Amino acid sequence: MLSVTLPDGTRREYSNSVTPYDVAAEIGPGLAKAAIAAEVDGAQIDLTTPLPAEGSVNLRLLTKRDPESLDILRHSCAHVMAQAVMRLHEGVQLAFGPCTSNGFYYDMLLKEPLSEEDFPAIEAEMAKIVKENLGFERMDVPRSKALSLCQELGQEFKVEHIDTGLSDEETLSFYRQGEFLDLCRGRHIPSTGHIGKAFKLTSLAGAYWKGDAARPQLQRLYATAFFDKQQLDDYLRLLEEAKRRDHRVLGKQLELFTISPLVGSGLVLWLPKGAIIRQTLEDYLKSELRQRGYDAVYTPNIGKVDLYEISGHFPYYSDSQFRPIEMEDGERYLLKPMNCPHHIMIYKSKPRSYRDLPVRLAEFGTVYRYEQSGELSGMTRVRGFTQDDAHIFCTEDQVAGEIRGCLEMTLKVLKSLGMDKYRVRLGFRDPESDKYVGNIEVWDRAEAAIQQVAEEMDLPGREPEPGEAAFYGPKIDFVVTDCIGREWQLGTVQLDYNLPSEERFGLEYIGADNQPHRPVMIHRAPLGSMERFVGVLIEHFAGAFPLWLAPEQARVLTVSEKSEEYGREIEAQLRAAGFRVTGDYRGQKLGAKIREAQLELIPYMLVVGEKDAQNDTVTLRDRIEGDLGALPVAEALAKLQQEVADKTVRQVADTGGAALVDRSKKNEY
Repeated sequence: MLSVTLPDGTRREYSNSVTPYDVAAEIGPGLAKAAIAAEVDGAQIDLTTPLPAEGSVNLRLLTKRDPESLDILRHSCAHVMAQAVMRLHEGVQLAFGPCTSNGFYYDMLLKEPLSEEDFPAIEAEMAKIVKENLGFERMDVPRSKALSLCQELGQEFKVEHIDTGLSDEETLSFYRQGEFLDLCRGRHIPSTGHIGKAFKLTSLAGAYWKGDAARPQLQRLYATAFFDKQQLDDYLRLLEEAKRRDHRVLGKQLELFTISPLVGSGLVLWLPKGAIIRQTLEDYLKSELRQRGYDAVYTPNIGKVDLYEISGHFPYYSDSQFRPIEMEDGERYLLKPMNCPHHIMIYKSKPRSYRDLPVRLAEFGTVYRYEQSGELSGMTRVRGFTQDDAHIFCTEDQVAGEIRGCLEMTLKVLKSLGMDKYRVRLGFRDPESDKYVGNIEVWDRAEAAIQQVAEEMDLPGREPEPGEAAFYGPKIDFVVTDCIGREWQLGTVQLDYNLPSEERFGLEYIGADNQPHRPVMIHRAPLGSMERFVGVLIEHFAGAFPLWLAPEQARVLTVSEKSEEYGREIEAQLRAAGFRVTGDYRGQKLGAKIREAQLELIPYMLVVGEKDAQNDTVTLRDRIEGDLGALPVAEALAKLQQEVADKTVRQVADTGGAALVDRSKKNEY
């Protein structure tokens, strides 16, 4: 006898074999039609998977109203997309086809590469498959049978993956819809008819087989799907908005940064206007750091491999690092992958007393990671980047206060940039895992301190996520939502019991008892990296930066050449007051000058004519509000100064509707 408990607490008894679909049908035909999958004791299964013959289970039937269902729909749509491509093209070799943050993709190798011109034909074939309402049938087979099936299908990538990546699996699963059969973990919707019409192919990209540049290059076909056509339309609108805000495009248009193939992929060259934004942010952060008791330090861009072997960064993370530099005398050096080992050596440069703690060391330190070429993206995924890094060495009793200080600084910085939509992730230890270092009691105290501070500060989110801690300690990550709903992990605060340990660097301080003690180390970076953060800012503001951060804050515009002398006087006054200002004294019509300044996203324009020169006034024009009328020069200057001092953010577009958030889920082998 099987006892099934539903979410509302009701129980149903079954003496015969049943599936979740059978339970749904017994409850009512409406639910049977709406259900697309099920959750049994917290684990997702297909709607047609038999439930246990005996015992008791908790059953939750999933419909399109449940957020988990969207990934199931999308993965099923990925299979339909692959089936459509194989119907239209011969000899297609399939690789992987998982869900992504906002849709799905399938990597494949074709004799003739696809282009966006092929999208309408593929979408039309997908619509036919949906109309055929083909059922998704699961097959669980022994590994040897799975291997022979893929060999019969001629799918060489699947054969290799079973041989190597899945060598420990005794049983593997396939899913079939019509003539299409694919190696897949699942889960899937009952049939292709559940997909409906709300799907869309979005883009093409290159990808290497298993991310290895030495392996075959594939095509990655991206797409998305929703249960509702309006949701798809909202998402596509956001995609267009995201393209408009693309920092790679705006960065070129606004002359903020460039990347030269001759310099190297993933290595950002900051142009003068972009450098102003970075310098302004750095100056702001340095001022905050001084007020909060941090000491500035500088460290070299390389270090001996021995240093990183002690820290554990080499060779454990060597896949993401540049190769060591071999010297004639046998010494080996590494481009700095992290700042922390260098800061540790500064801490160790002299004896420390408990009276010295906390020691707070801060640096805008440049580090290097060898990202795969296919993963590089403008400023947000690079090979060389500068972190707003700091490391705090403190006693265990000081941990809570230091964490609070780090969080308060991060919140202040985000607020000054109009980033008020965020949540925090509390990364805690997984009690079932043995990957963590340090005493469990110390971990418990550290996690309790982090959670207490997060609750006292009423931080949004703040639910502990077991298994999300770093191996050396618990952490808090800030996940910021930009104005079109995309989530970015930016600031982080991490506790570290590993690097100070005897097994690593053996850090010490002399306590009040005159005995040596081990300090706790805190890693913190409010912005993360300057490159990534500025890339996010460009898209968040669509290039229209607030006055305090804008590369060019104001522009003087003359009505005619007769006003040039007065215009230059106004420009000089603004520059003397610390503003970044230019003047447009060309003999063109005023309307053309205004349009040009608007297109260049200049926050304020100061229009001057002969009457202004007589009255010592300017006509102030706001990029957002338009003409503000004639003002005395002193009054206009005071208005702008106050806006800079307050770090006012007056406009960040909020598009509403669908959000470009991460809903990824692993459903591939």
